[in-house]
Amino acid sequence: MNKAKASSEKSVSASSRTISLLSQLEKINLDPVLGESDSARHVTSKILHLVQSQEKTRKEMTSKGSTGIEIILSTLENTRDPQTIVNILNILIEIVSIGGGRRASVLVTKGGTQILLQLLLSASKDSPPNEELMVLLHTLLAKIGPKDRKIGVKARINGVLNISLNLVKHNLQNHRLVLPCLQVLRVYSTNSVNAVSLGKNGVVELMFKIIGPFSKRNTSLMKVALDTLAALLKSKTNARRAVDRGYVQALLTIYVDWHRHDSRHRYMLIRKGVLQCIKSITNIKLGRKAFIDANGMKILYNTSQECLAVRTLDPLVNTSSLIMRKCFPKNRLPLPTIKSTFHFQLPVIPASGPVAQLYNLPPDVDDVVDESDDNDDAETESEIETEIDDDKDQHFKNDDIETDINKLKPRQELGRSIEELKMYEQFFPELSENFQEWDLVSKEPKPFVPDANLSGPIVVPTASEEHSAVANPSTKGVALKECSPLLTEECNRRPVFLELPKKDSAKGGSLHQQNDQRNMLPSSQCLSQEIVKGLDRISLQNSAKNDQYSGTGCVIEKENKAGITTLASSKPCEHVSPCGGSLFEGSSVQLGKLCCTGVDSEEEEDSRSSSSGEHAALQVSDVSPVHDCDLYLEMVKNTKSIPEYSEVAYPDYFGHIPPPFKEPILERRYGVQRTKICQDIERLIHQNDIIDKVVYDLDNSSFSVPEEADVLKFNSKFESGNLRKVIQIRKNEYDLILNSDINSNHYHQWFYFEVSGMKTGIGYRFNIINCEKSNSQFNYGMQPLMYSVQEALRCRPCWTRVGTDICYYKNHFSRSSIAAGGQKGKSYYTITFTVTFQHKEDVCYFAYHYPYTYSTLKMHLRKLESMHNPQQIYFRHDVLCKTLAGNSCPLVTITAMPESNYYEHIYQFRNRPYIFLSARVHPGETNASWVMKGTLEYLMSNSPNAQSLRESYIFKIIPMLNPDGVINGNHRCSLSGEDLNRQWQNPNPDLHPTIYHAKGLLQYLAAIKRLPLVYCDYHGHSRKKNVFMYGCSIKETMWHTSVNAASCDLMEDPAYRALPKILSHTAPAFCMGSCSFVVEKSKESTARVVVWREIGVQRSYTMESTLCGCDQGKYKGLQIGTRELEEMGAKFCVGLLRLKRMSSPLEYNLPSNLLDIENELIESSCKVTSPTTYVLDEDEPRFLEEVDYSAESNDEDVELADNVGDYEATNQDDGLSDPDSTRIHLS
Repeated sequence: MNKAKASSEKSVSASSRTISLLSQLEKINLDPVLGESDSARHVTSKILHLVQSQEKTRKEMTSKGSTGIEIILSTLENTRDPQTIVNILNILIEIVSIGGGRRASVLVTKGGTQILLQLLLSASKDSPPNEELMVLLHTLLAKIGPKDRKIGVKARINGVLNISLNLVKHNLQNHRLVLPCLQVLRVYSTNSVNAVSLGKNGVVELMFKIIGPFSKRNTSLMKVALDTLAALLKSKTNARRAVDRGYVQALLTIYVDWHRHDSRHRYMLIRKGVLQCIKSITNIKLGRKAFIDANGMKILYNTSQECLAVRTLDPLVNTSSLIMRKCFPKNRLPLPTIKSTFHFQLPVIPASGPVAQLYNLPPDVDDVVDESDDNDDAETESEIETEIDDDKDQHFKNDDIETDINKLKPRQELGRSIEELKMYEQFFPELSENFQEWDLVSKEPKPFVPDANLSGPIVVPTASEEHSAVANPSTKGVALKECSPLLTEECNRRPVFLELPKKDSAKGGSLHQQNDQRNMLPSSQCLSQEIVKGLDRISLQNSAKNDQYSGTGCVIEKENKAGITTLASSKPCEHVSPCGGSLFEGSSVQLGKLCCTGVDSEEEEDSRSSSSGEHAALQVSDVSPVHDCDLYLEMVKNTKSIPEYSEVAYPDYFGHIPPPFKEPILERRYGVQRTKICQDIERLIHQNDIIDKVVYDLDNSSFSVPEEADVLKFNSKFESGNLRKVIQIRKNEYDLILNSDINSNHYHQWFYFEVSGMKTGIGYRFNIINCEKSNSQFNYGMQPLMYSVQEALRCRPCWTRVGTDICYYKNHFSRSSIAAGGQKGKSYYTITFTVTFQHKEDVCYFAYHYPYTYSTLKMHLRKLESMHNPQQIYFRHDVLCKTLAGNSCPLVTITAMPESNYYEHIYQFRNRPYIFLSARVHPGETNASWVMKGTLEYLMSNSPNAQSLRESYIFKIIPMLNPDGVINGNHRCSLSGEDLNRQWQNPNPDLHPTIYHAKGLLQYLAAIKRLPLVYCDYHGHSRKKNVFMYGCSIKETMWHTSVNAASCDLMEDPAYRALPKILSHTAPAFCMGSCSFVVEKSKESTARVVVWREIGVQRSYTMESTLCGCDQGKYKGLQIGTRELEEMGAKFCVGLLRLKRMSSPLEYNLPSNLLDIENELIESSCKVTSPTTYVLDEDEPRFLEEVDYSAESNDEDVELADNVGDYEATNQDDGLSDPDSTRIHLS
């Protein structure tokens, strides 16, 4: 007790002593006579003793409200006594040495930098300068300098730049003085003007007198000198001076010397300092050339390979990789032009924009690469600093957020006359139908009766010809590629495969005779390797020349009674349901049933989805058939593609069912990106090992597929396919180049291609080398998809996530300014993955995401139409318009039939609110189609909730807004070469017919006062996880701008948040935290914003589904599949039903606890991550292994932390509970 009391008294005593001494010092400052006496020296000596001995005193001096620093600095500014100055400098050094940067910042804000610089200037005039004073001054400036962003400007204005430089020049052997002087020079050099000025005075040459070969002496000085040199060399002028004097070779020599002698890795910071100097020099073109000429690539490659075994040397390996990647000579993408291989002449050429520029390019212009890849030629000797340092203190401002409240306020504008809009009346017959001629008595479900036209095999002609809507089975059949005589001879040893005979009784090619012929064959396994060898692509022929084909084949049969096509196999299939074609004898396998029939009742749904955060076991459910192989071929015949495709991809023909197992997000192997980059660098170092052979080329019409046994065969000539060129790099490594969107020169992301000729047990590396986005979910656990025909024949017809060693990084292929929107020096990016095939001589397909073709949509719509009960479901399938290529854009209407044709029931029918849905405006976002499939199938199902939903709303659905883009394998654009989701403000009927007429439908509804309750456009998101929504809110937009005052009194109905909130509680994949309701300028011409602002739909949304997977909820840690996507589509419908139930008959007033947006948004950590993308959370955590010197900028370097290594990106647990574990109770 006495000790504690004594300690307390001592503390109070020390505190009072400090205050007393500071008070004395203040009085001395006010009395000029006392200032020259020994009093100041005595007082400052006592304060120094207290500061050195007690942390409490140091804290008091810099605490809030304390005037201690001001008094000390005032004394320093006024005194002339050398000892007093030394005392004060020591006091300040003690204060800022401990306590982090905050105390140094206090000193800066009190004007300490200016006082110290003035003192340095006056002290330099002494001859000789006081060494002790100079050491202390430079030590203090080195400590506070990094906290003063304007120190470079202040030093230049005060004329002290060369003082430190001259001290180093004249005292090279005095390490005690040189060390702090170098630290100050490093701080000065962060200002580019200062760096140039110092360079002209010989600072670069001076640094090379200090640094040198390996030595254990003066390593601290060596480290600081290297850091200073690296900062100086960031100036392009200094870098050129270093190149001219041959310092690149000198630095490489020094690095190798330290690398060889530092066997115990004690001087890693010095070695990294040398690399940082090389990194700074190689920022300029001359530096990169000097590095290559000095054999720098091989030197750094060899040294980094020797460092791989020691994990602590990862910073050296990463920096070396960064330098080598930067210096790797920019290669030309091996293409004749970056424009699409396929050409479509537009009916109207836009007056301006990228498409107009494309059409106006002279024919002899090389659009693949610029004359100079490095934008260095325009550099000037004088580098003028833009002194806007104060702006750096401000938080990043998103200039893309709309701040004009007048523009934000929705204003209903029809844009077209009532007379013109009457053309859309034909698409709304439900508003005038009186149902007097309809039989509305029976409520029993109508049994499915198959279309008589589908009873036999059909031929699929090329889409270049005109065809009637219904095929004539007596004259058409499916033809196959002619098989080799060798395969014909093998018919006795294996089953006939995929032969689709013509239904012609005159020639005896009847289905019965074909079945008899098949039954005569000896039984054999359908999974023989030779079968896949003989399994060639399904061809679309204009006519069938023979009813019997040579070679292996297959017979398709239908069971007339059941109306189900079967896929026969010699092995029973446990996981698959019947599909459309009998390929082999044996047990039938069923393909495709509605994945969402499991969502029958809300009660069952709640019990299933209310499970905890554990991963759900994925099971294949038995559902009604929606995939029919024969019907798919019938749909393909009227699909018009620009290349006039004549082949059908097997996955689209066979169909897809979700695999019965979970597919977790891939854990990235340590160091995988570094390894891949090293292998790329080896291409330059070991050029003789590179094969560099073209094995697939769409640009060369005469190109033939190589016949070598050890070379993979590629193909993409089918609907939605995208692969332009393939180059074999090494024996089992291939570079793949994607095709641009038609009438565009970019948008390379979607891929879908076929591979054959593989061997088992070999890892094949695929590099897609012309991607454009700066980052991808491939860096965060996403895998590409593969479909194996062998597996499909084994009754497992499904797309599965495959690939190891997956990463996405910037490569050495240069993008021209034409391809990069006018920006020079841009590079392409590489998606790389390695696949080991399970089956020899298989035929496999790879895709960016689960393919969903236009023909698949037509098939699904036809199946849904044929299976529904017309007495219960009102279903219409109209053609909204024709696309540029002449394909039909489908428009679907779904609601419940009225209970009777009495007035009350007809009135209720006609006055149901509309729900307007659309999808697939971006062709590469195939997940949107799978979500739409789930929505359509739920709406057409027989569940009580689906019936209730139909009785509540009329659904107008455009399931595919961009058929042409989907058919031709585009990623984002239509045939017009434009993003259709940026054309909603002023769509051109000739260039954007689907958008023009979709908007017309909505304008018509607005004109007749029947605004949709909800509009939702389904999309896919390539850089975020989960499913989420973007909506529109004036208030939330204003909250995230500086115009807060205007929004304080703004009244806004928060009902726009209701549907997302409901989905966050009912849909496992949905994440409310990723939703945003901010309106951005760059999105003002999107469907969501235009429908909200011009049409007046308050609940106007974009629903984004991840391409990767989920990091929250029931599916946390799993990649998303078609089952989850279809479930999301079904859950969206359930959300609409709950939205209906929670609203009153007259007004949609929602519970206040559901829509407490004020508290939710204030508590959430809102972050603006880019000028054009607003989200509530960062897209991804920083992936520390990325050694890419820049993801977004024009190849400018981004400094990595000293200890950055190949760390795995982890999805941090955000503490969110499973959204299904919490339910909202609606009264």
